[in-house]
Amino acid sequence: MQMVTRDKIDDIESALASCTYVQAGDMDECPLTHDFVEGVYVRTIQIPANTLAVGKIHRHAHPNFLMKGVVTVLTEDGGTEILKAPCSMISPARTKRALYTHMDCEWTTIHKTDALTPEDAEKEIIAPSYADEQLQANKIKALRTI
Repeated sequence: MQMVTRDKIDDIESALASCTYVQAGDMDECPLTHDFVEGVYVRTIQIPANTLAVGKIHRHAHPNFLMKGVVTVLTEDGGTEILKAPCSMISPARTKRALYTHMDCEWTTIHKTDALTPEDAEKEIIAPSYADEQLQANKIKALRTI
């Protein structure tokens, strides 16, 4: 199930990347705010209704808060589910999501980091691929603690 769902998420990401009218990365239509305080990075994104998006791979477990809106989410571990604000969840390490917003949404993530800029924080918390060495090391570390 997990690899099949990962393949679906990758297929959505590839399909979006092939569309000339689709934007990748940070964009004005989905404004971000970034706050840093004492080793914590708080990232909030505003996502308009009727948006299809694919997130990035996170190296570490972290809390998430859907503060506003309704969204359908596809993850490897959870399959497809509809989330309605307000709700909170813990995303495990290695999490990548595809989502569709039914209403305007506000989504906040919290990350432990000593970085002081969004760019430096992303270098630390985001894996460029599932083959990322630090991501693999975190998986082995998690397995050892079980």
